[in-house]
Amino acid sequence: MRFMILVRATPDSETGMMPDESLLASMLAYHEALAKAGVLLDANGLHPTSKGWRVQYSDGQRQVIDGPFAETKELIAGYTLIQVRSREEAMQWALRFPQPFPGQPCEIEVRQLFELEEFEPSKEVERFRDLTGPTR
Repeated sequence: MRFMILVRATPDSETGMMPDESLLASMLAYHEALAKAGVLLDANGLHPTSKGWRVQYSDGQRQVIDGPFAETKELIAGYTLIQVRSREEAMQWALRFPQPFPGQPCEIEVRQLFELEEFEPSKEVERFRDLTGPTR
């Protein structure tokens, strides 16, 4: 079972403020523990939305909308991707996640990724399996 731990953005992260050394040390220790347990798949921070864009779909058309985006509470500042045996194990790892923005209200969100086995067998599912390899 794979889970993504999403770090919600804050006004500070959206300005491009870099984390201080103590936060980097906390995050490093947490991610080292994940790696040592063999559950870490990937982790990274994201640049602010001022450096990004969205593609909006409407009436069969695509429109590019440049950042920044106003609703900070809906934005993601970083992520950690883990593979564990159960929802409970993912919850335990999430509860150990260091506070992403010390001294200010913030939150992380944990979402389970779909696995190909959850879909009805089909030619398209097999094509996805071929594309992504045996790890999924």
